[in-house]
Amino acid sequence: MHKELRSQRLVALFAGGWVLFNFPLLGLWDGDATLAGIPVFPAALFMLWLVLIAALAWLVDRPTPRDDEPPAAAPRQPALSASSASTAPPPSTSPAPPPARPLPPEQA
Repeated sequence: MHKELRSQRLVALFAGGWVLFNFPLLGLWDGDATLAGIPVFPAALFMLWLVLIAALAWLVDRPTPRDDEPPAAAPRQPALSASSASTAPPPSTSPAPPPARPLPPEQA
């Protein structure tokens, strides 16, 4: 069901983009007007394109659960045995320090 819903949303996004970039609605922006020195027509084209791409990225990257997979369960921890429950510290994984050199004899 989720895959079908995603496909329907992609088709709706395509149809919406087609309508937005087609003549009747695109003709609304065609004129000599400027906004902060930028012609409105190219600015509107860019903004519509940006919104369409952002909506497509959001729609495609959304995680959706699969219908054929059961919900994931939390990983189970292994039970502690009597021998592993002791209070002894775990063995050290660091290398042993080098042996100390003997001190030289004192000269009087």
